[in-house]
Amino acid sequence: MSNEPSSNAFSSCPVPLPHRTEITVGHGGGGRLTQDLIDRVFRAAFANPSLNDQHDGALLCAPQGGRLAFTTDSHVVSPLFFPGGDIGKLAINGTVNDLCMCGARPLWLSAGFILEEGLAIATLEKVVASMQAAAVAAGVSIVTGDTKVVERGKGDGIYVTTAGIGVIESPLVVSPSRIQAGDAIVLSGDLGRHGMAIMATRAGLTFESDIESDCAPLVAPVQALLRAGLEVHCLRDLTRGGLATALVELAESSRLSLAIDAALVPVTELVGGACEILGLDPLYVANEGRFICLLPAAQAEQARQIISAHAPGGPAAIIGQVKAGPAGQVTQRSIIGSERIVDRLSGEQLPRIC
Repeated sequence: MSNEPSSNAFSSCPVPLPHRTEITVGHGGGGRLTQDLIDRVFRAAFANPSLNDQHDGALLCAPQGGRLAFTTDSHVVSPLFFPGGDIGKLAINGTVNDLCMCGARPLWLSAGFILEEGLAIATLEKVVASMQAAAVAAGVSIVTGDTKVVERGKGDGIYVTTAGIGVIESPLVVSPSRIQAGDAIVLSGDLGRHGMAIMATRAGLTFESDIESDCAPLVAPVQALLRAGLEVHCLRDLTRGGLATALVELAESSRLSLAIDAALVPVTELVGGACEILGLDPLYVANEGRFICLLPAAQAEQARQIISAHAPGGPAAIIGQVKAGPAGQVTQRSIIGSERIVDRLSGEQLPRIC
């Protein structure tokens, strides 16, 4: 294994200032700065019941009956192509998976492109072909979109924004507000592949075998859980900020306490080794094909088996439980039995990974 990173491999955001008068890279990392920006700027301006639910998408009632899920996502990943995926595949699966986390079957997507002057048409064609292949794999259609071009030097090749609509066919309400004390936490597969695939590429790290992104659609495992009639309370995909940030978000929105056991959280030897080299905690590393399911403990083993049979990156694992309190707290039991508080990152651990 070679571990000789280039001098500019480890970009980092500055320590956030208390007044936070300007946007920093850390505002896009999914941690404390992101949450502060959402709360102080966006939620303050746009507050409504759907937004205040703090879900991966909005749950909406159609005028003629039935329920829909609606979500949107923007993608600024660098590099555009990485082991296991590219910005196009990422854009499709990111939006598809957010709809799945609402308990919806994804149907239709839009795609907006910001292109920089000088971008090779061949690069754009490759990205678009990847998007179409990912859409077919997920069972969705790209039905509308938009294109804008910015001057040379005022973009970074391609930025992609996707929005999606899905139909909610189950009578269940899958939402953070449904989490209950006593629920089990089921993780769909091993952690950290996407973030470490990006960082290994940037840093010029080479291993005996490549770390490939876990970028994949989650339609199959989620639909299998719903068809089985399990009482799924909440689903959350583990993107920016990884498992740790997702757990904190759910603890805060549900006003409950979530506890996990580090010995039960799967991390491959390759990802663990790369994280150790780069000084990163796998709990905070982004994923693009992993999710957690919270449901009654009595159904956890059945859910684990269903997810293992259908989800990429399995087998799934039961990694923790929901407790009544302290409200908003996440704890992790270490391999040696000690317990620590899991909190949001203050800044950006891995910039521009999605």
